[in-house]
Amino acid sequence: MTTDHAEALLSVRDLRVSFPGKGWRAPRTEVLKGVDLHIRPGETLGLVGESGSGKTTIGRAILGLVPVASGTVTFDGERVDTASTARRRALSRELQVIFQDPYTSLNPARTIGDTLSEPLLAQGIDARDARGRVDGLLEQVRLPGDAAGRLPREFSGGQRQRVAIARALALRPRLVVCDEPVSALDLTTQATVLDLLLDIQEETGVAYLFVSHDLSVVRRMSHRVAVIHRGEIVETGDADTLTRTPDHPYTRTLLLSAPVADVTEQRRRRERRTALAKCE
Repeated sequence: MTTDHAEALLSVRDLRVSFPGKGWRAPRTEVLKGVDLHIRPGETLGLVGESGSGKTTIGRAILGLVPVASGTVTFDGERVDTASTARRRALSRELQVIFQDPYTSLNPARTIGDTLSEPLLAQGIDARDARGRVDGLLEQVRLPGDAAGRLPREFSGGQRQRVAIARALALRPRLVVCDEPVSALDLTTQATVLDLLLDIQEETGVAYLFVSHDLSVVRRMSHRVAVIHRGEIVETGDADTLTRTPDHPYTRTLLLSAPVADVTEQRRRRERRTALAKCE
């Protein structure tokens, strides 16, 4: 075992996931093809790739939301890919998720207070302590105290995502899978939510697996970055180095795909991206 994996909070080794093919007797499609990655305590690993690359599937496999064909997922030294349903439920205290869409990830019929207190009550915390914890969570994500009695429809998209962040933090997890948590938000709101996630990490020491298609967002959030292409990790490295001077042609293509304000530079990037695509 390498030193990096030995010190890891989360370790993924040779992870393979396949889904049934379309049509009767169609062969299964392998979505993840031997993925290796690790995350240390308090670290953010950015996982970046285009749509269909398999990045969201990695997060879902870690969370037990898709079956693992082979390989291992280890959290704090414990195998979680083979854990029972009861053990998975217990692990939810340590391992949480923030989904992409704040509009659909919250129950529209439940107040924010009910949504945030639900995981606390499910873990056996009494109602009074749960209410106090909810008040603290709302303050932590910078929402007003009266938010607990309001419904999701009364909030903007950015505020709803703050509620989703608060829900993920309710049980004080050690790792949060952030699945495109700002892609549904406008640029100004994105910046606010990213700053909030960074502040929370500094305050609590929580680790993030930050899944995104946007290299600029990943650069801002991550200590290290792993690039996934067609179900395989093609490059891993320090966030600043990898997102500025990548080695792999696919990573360079992703970098050139990022929009810039200069029209001339954008045209040059498009031409370079086209040339790289022809070389693959």
